[in-house]
Amino acid sequence: MNFIVSSSYLLKQLQVLGSVINNSNTLPILDNFLFELNNNQLTVSASDLETTMSASLEIDSSSEGSIAVPAKLLLDILKTFPEQPLTFTIEENSTVEISSNSGKYAIAYAPGEEFPKAVSLEDPSATVVPAEVLATAISKTIFAAGNDDLRPVMSGVFFQFSPEGLIFVATDAHKLVKYARADVKASQVADFIMPKKPLNILKGILGASDAEVKIEYNDSNATFFF
Repeated sequence: MNFIVSSSYLLKQLQVLGSVINNSNTLPILDNFLFELNNNQLTVSASDLETTMSASLEIDSSSEGSIAVPAKLLLDILKTFPEQPLTFTIEENSTVEISSNSGKYAIAYAPGEEFPKAVSLEDPSATVVPAEVLATAISKTIFAAGNDDLRPVMSGVFFQFSPEGLIFVATDAHKLVKYARADVKASQVADFIMPKKPLNILKGILGASDAEVKIEYNDSNATFFF
């Protein structure tokens, strides 16, 4: 199993995904990025069990397989490279070798099967929201959300979708903010509360994007595609 990828392209994606990883994890495997290789597509994922984030990268390969690579170590190594192609070769002795213009690095990896699988939503409802609208809604509400772990209902942003429009609400019991949009609508009524951590990550990514975000949701989970 091996692949070739641009150093700066990979680093840019991993720095975004790395914001999901906690400084202290109960499961050691969560300190890793999951690399899933399927020929010319590499899917990299990071998770803290509550939030999972994945990015798909176009790479040069004809291999398949999955491994879990230490996140902090890999990021530290990638930051030292100028823009150049890197060759990742997965060895049978549980190490991944990174070949660059200036030398080679060997990093121990774990089997990809140990990494927690992302939740797949069965028969979810879906709403499409422009990235700019979602980023603005988060920015205008998230500052009012509380930080009390014992009151999780007040530690996130309330989303309400309906055929009349979208409503976003946040409160910490002292201040309350409501942001409404009538120019974006959903096909059916739905509401849920999103935690602050994934919303802060989304706000940072979507601020410079003009894409559309497809939000799928059920009674317990939501997935954002863009």
